[in-house]
Amino acid sequence: MKKLIPITLLFFAVSLGSVLANNLKDTIDNYQENDVTVTQDHRLLTGRRLLFDNDWKFKLGHFPGAGAKRFADEKTWREVDLPHDWSIEGLIKQENSTGYDGGFFPAGEGWYRKTFHVPSDWGSKRVSIYFEGVYMNSKVYVNGNLVGTHPYGYTSFRYDLTPYLYFGKRNTIAVYVNNSEQENCRWYSGSGIYRHVWLELTNRVHIDQWGVSITTPEVSQKAATIQVKSLIKNETDTIQFITVLTKIVDKNKINVSTGQLNLQIEAQSQREVVQNFIVKKPCLWTPDTPNLYNAEVDVLMGDEVIDQTDNKFGIRSIKYSVENGFELNGTKLLLNGGCVHHDNGCLGAKAYDRAEVRKVELLKGAGFNAVRTSHNPPSEAFLNACDSLGLLVLEEAFDGWKNPKTPYDYSMYFDDWAQQDLESMVLRDKNHPSVIMWSIGNEVFETIWLDPGSVERIEKLANIVRQLDPSRPVTCAITTWGKEWNLFDSSFKPLDIGGYNYQLHNAISDHKRVPERIILGTESYPKEAFKMWNLVKNNNYIIGDFVWTAMDYLGESGIGRYYYYPQEKGGEHGAKNSFPFHGGYSGDIDMTGWRKPISHYRNILYNDTEKLYMAVREPNPIDGEIRLTDWAVWPAWESWTWPRHEGDSLEVDVYSKCTGVQLYLNNKLIGERKMSLDNEYKTTFTVPYSPGELKAIGIDGEKHYEQVLQTSGEATSIRLTADRSTILANNQDLSFVRVEVTDKFGNIQPNANNQLTFNVEGPGIIAGTDNANLRDVTPYFSETRKVWHGKALVVIKSTGNPGQIILKASSPGLQDVSLIINSQ
Repeated sequence: MKKLIPITLLFFAVSLGSVLANNLKDTIDNYQENDVTVTQDHRLLTGRRLLFDNDWKFKLGHFPGAGAKRFADEKTWREVDLPHDWSIEGLIKQENSTGYDGGFFPAGEGWYRKTFHVPSDWGSKRVSIYFEGVYMNSKVYVNGNLVGTHPYGYTSFRYDLTPYLYFGKRNTIAVYVNNSEQENCRWYSGSGIYRHVWLELTNRVHIDQWGVSITTPEVSQKAATIQVKSLIKNETDTIQFITVLTKIVDKNKINVSTGQLNLQIEAQSQREVVQNFIVKKPCLWTPDTPNLYNAEVDVLMGDEVIDQTDNKFGIRSIKYSVENGFELNGTKLLLNGGCVHHDNGCLGAKAYDRAEVRKVELLKGAGFNAVRTSHNPPSEAFLNACDSLGLLVLEEAFDGWKNPKTPYDYSMYFDDWAQQDLESMVLRDKNHPSVIMWSIGNEVFETIWLDPGSVERIEKLANIVRQLDPSRPVTCAITTWGKEWNLFDSSFKPLDIGGYNYQLHNAISDHKRVPERIILGTESYPKEAFKMWNLVKNNNYIIGDFVWTAMDYLGESGIGRYYYYPQEKGGEHGAKNSFPFHGGYSGDIDMTGWRKPISHYRNILYNDTEKLYMAVREPNPIDGEIRLTDWAVWPAWESWTWPRHEGDSLEVDVYSKCTGVQLYLNNKLIGERKMSLDNEYKTTFTVPYSPGELKAIGIDGEKHYEQVLQTSGEATSIRLTADRSTILANNQDLSFVRVEVTDKFGNIQPNANNQLTFNVEGPGIIAGTDNANLRDVTPYFSETRKVWHGKALVVIKSTGNPGQIILKASSPGLQDVSLIINSQ
C-alpha cells in the first residue's frame, strides 16, 4: 500500500468549489491498492460528485406517505449507510417468497429517507442524484415530489433534482424500493440500494452525463491514435462561447498529448466535440500490463474552468476473426473465462469497492483472464477493478426479454425499458478497456422457442448497441432444450459472435455448415474443462470459453451440489427441493475464496503459472453413494486426514503438465505416471489410507515440483489471517479475515466443524461471516459460525473513526485468539 497523502479538495469550477469548500469542509486521502483508487473520506470523488451513502434512515415495509417531506421517521426507522441489502440481513427460510431461485431469502418492500442541507449558492447549478443500482422498482421522491421511477434493478440512473430543491434550507429525499413481487430473478438479487449513490453538481454549461467517449482506432508499439468525443450541454437561454481543453495523462501523471477547441453552443442545446490525439510509444493495456491513461476534459469560459471530468481508459486494440480468433494488440489470446453473479457472498448484493476489487483479485489469482457478468451489468467498482488489475470483461445486459422465465421478471418491462437500460449499460461502461464485448441476453426464451419476431428483436437490440459503441462486437448466449441446433442459425446471424451455452460440442460441425461464424463458449460445465480447453486451443474460430461458474454464489439453490443417498433428496436445482441449499456450488472458487481442485486443473490447462496439484477424493459414506448434479465435480479436498478409513483405498487425483508425476506415502513410492495430452494431464492413484505424509512430485526434465498433504492432529487452535492489516476509516473499507482451525503444529484440521464466536472491539464491525457450506442456514450477519472443513471467513468493516480494530475468536476446547487491524 502506498503512503496516504492528504490533499485539499480542489474544484475546477471556482464558484462550485468555494460553495462546497465552505459548506462541507471535507478533505480526502487518495491511495492506491493494486492501482485501484479509493477515497478515504469516501464522500467526495471529483469536483462534481459527492458520495451520498451515509446517514440514511431505513424501514422495511409498506408505508403510504413515506415520500412526504414531513413524514415521521425519527423513532422507529433505523440508521443505515449504503450500500445496503436488507435481504442478506434476513433469515434463510424455505417459506420465503424468493424460493430456490433467490436462495430462500426474504424480499418485500422498503423505504429509505435522508435529510440534507442544500446551500443557497447551489441555486445557480444543476443538482442531480445518481444511483448506481437499486433492486428493484424504485421510486424517488424529493420534498414530497415524485421525480422518477426505475424498474430494472441492475442499471444505473440519474434524476435532475434542481426544480424540487429548497436552496438554503433542509431537504428530504425518499426512495421506495419494491422487491415484493416474487419470483423476479433466477438467482439472488438482494433488495435495496445496494450500490453507491452520488450527488452531482454542475454549472448550466457542462459535460453531459457519460458524455465523454474514448476510442483507440489505431494502436501499435510505436504510436496510438486516441479519439475523444465530448458531449457539451448548454442549459442557459443564451449562446455560450467556450473552450474544450483535453489532456491525455499517463499513469505517472505526465501529460503526453493536449488538444484545444474554441466553439459556440446555441441556447438550450448540446454539441459533440471530437478531438484526436497521437501518443507515441504508448504503454498498452493487457491483462498482464493493465496500463491506464486519463483523459482530462476541461470546459472553460475565458480563463475559468466551469466543468471538468477525469476519464480513465486504456490503449489497446481488439480484433475478432475466424482465421485468427481473438487478438489483443495484434496478439492471439485464448479467452479463459468464468461467469459470475453480482453478489459478494456473505455481504449479499452490497457492492463495497473493496469487495469488488477482491472478487477480481480472486478471479485473476485462479488463472482466469476473462469474466462474464451474468446476467446483468456489474457495479462501476467491479469494472474499475477489472481495468486496474487486468481482467477482460464480457458485459451482459439481460437474462430475458419479452417471454418470462419467472412470473415477475424483466419481461414485464422489456417493451418500455429495454432500449433505455441498454443505453445505460453501454454509455456508462464504454470507456473501460477491460470490456471487450457486449451481450444482449442469456438463454432468451424467444430464441429457444424460435418465436416469430425473435430474430428481429435480436437485430434491434444489437443495432442499439452498435449505434452507441461500434468499437466492440455484440453477442448473445444461446442454447437449446431438445431442438435441432441448426434451427438457431437465424438467431446467430445478426450477431458478431455466436454465444454457445453448453453447446460447444457443436462448434466443429457448425463451422463446416456456417464457416464465417466466430464462436464463443458462453457457458460450460466445470467437469468439461479439458474438452472445452482442447476445442479452444485447436480451433481459431472458437475464441474462448466461460465456465459456469467462476465463483459460488447465492441463489439458484443446489446447482452444482453433490448429495448423499438416502439422507438428501436428489435431483437438479430445477426440482426446487434443494433446501437447505441456498446457493450454487458450481464455482471454481467457493464463497470464502478457497480454490477448489477444478480451479487448479483449469489453471494448469490454460496457463504456465501452476505446475502441480493434488487432492483426495472424498470417499462414499457408509450408508450410500455420492451422486453428482450436471454442474458438479466429485468433491475432493487438500486433506490426508481421513479417520475411520485406515486401510481403505482412497483415490488421489494429481494434475500436471510435467512429463511425469510420482506419488509417495511416508517416503514410500506408491506409483509413477507419465503425463500428456492423452491422459488429459491428470491421473488418479489408488492409495490404502495410512496417516502420515502424502507427497506428489512433478518431474519436468531437471525441474521438480512437489506438494505435500500432512495428516492433522487434534484441533487445538484458531488461526486468523487478514488479507489487509490496514484499512481506511471511511465506513466502507473491508478486511477479509481467513479463519482456520489447526492442530498444535499449525496444520489445518480439515474435519473440524467447531462453532466459533467472533466479537470486535474498536472502530470496526463484523459485516458478515461465512464458511462456504451452502447447506448452513446460519444468518450471514451472525457473529457465530461453524467452520467447514476447518475453515471460515469473517469480514470486518471500518467505521468513520481511526484506531485499532481487535477481532477476537473463541470456541470451547480451543485457545482464544485475536487479530489487530489498523483503521486509519
